[in-house]
Amino acid sequence: MKKNLFPIAIAALALLMVSCEKNPDKLNLSGTVKNESSGKIYLQRYENKSFFTIDSTEIKDGKFEFDTQVKLPEIYGLSLEGSGTNPFYSYLVFLDNNPITVDLDTVDGFKNTVVKGSEEHDLFIDIRNRKVSDISEVIRENPSSIAALYVFYRYYSYRLSPDEIKANIDLLDPSLKGTDYVKVLDELANTLDKVAVGQKAPDFEATDRDGNKVKFSDYLGQGYVLVDFWASWCAPCRKENPNLVKAYDTYKSKGFEIVGISLDNSAAPWLKAIETDSLAWPQLIDGNAWAGQGVKEYGVRLIPANFLIDKEGAIVARNLKGEDLQRTLEELLSAPVR
Repeated sequence: MKKNLFPIAIAALALLMVSCEKNPDKLNLSGTVKNESSGKIYLQRYENKSFFTIDSTEIKDGKFEFDTQVKLPEIYGLSLEGSGTNPFYSYLVFLDNNPITVDLDTVDGFKNTVVKGSEEHDLFIDIRNRKVSDISEVIRENPSSIAALYVFYRYYSYRLSPDEIKANIDLLDPSLKGTDYVKVLDELANTLDKVAVGQKAPDFEATDRDGNKVKFSDYLGQGYVLVDFWASWCAPCRKENPNLVKAYDTYKSKGFEIVGISLDNSAAPWLKAIETDSLAWPQLIDGNAWAGQGVKEYGVRLIPANFLIDKEGAIVARNLKGEDLQRTLEELLSAPVR
């Protein structure tokens, strides 16, 4: 008597599907490192503009190979530094299920690094080189591409209104809607209106130089406060710091305070930068960097970023840089610029 094999086949197929969902893909990644014959190279998870080491392998005769079990397609980083404090020490690479080779050149910000075999990485390079003005065009052409989503998330989100962000999310394929990138974009769209000029400044917690948890609201109520989001590794931030020092020295006795919020992952480079740049105002840090509470509450996606807050706790201006900050403080505090 023949047995009915159909239910068994269905059960086996279901088990296989569950297994595939639970088991990550096996990476097929190899390459070379210019000017490095030995040492280690690190594979890193990219998460909210930060990199976290998930595996490493030896460089032998200038070559390396990874067969790590990872989620694909996805964005990763390659670095010779491990989970460093500076995100620019890592090379961003889009990996998929294809055999991929990377000729890593760490000189000049990885400018001459070459990736072969990854369709997503090729698309990212193409989008970046085209320098399109309308991200909607890119998403419509590539609705299921993680590279297109990344360009939207990384290079356009801080330029867009909440409605524009939501409209572009709607253009994405459903397969991308549950990603962390879209979650961040959703949060940003829901936050931007709350930190517009005239709105009450959100409160949050961070850590001071002595390791104590501090509420940002503790600094409000006495005068104008500029909350400044920055990081030691951020070159534009460091370039702007002399302007902040000038403003602080001019107006600190006239009702003006600055509170720095660092996006550094660790304290050592943050503390060194404070000393090097002579930053005399209160400084706080959130080791979660771009996932930090203050960054989320203020919808910060690009640094340096700042918000000027009055003694009633209302936001009166945003992203004041250089002479704009000096002029605004002169008008508000009726003091001549030195």
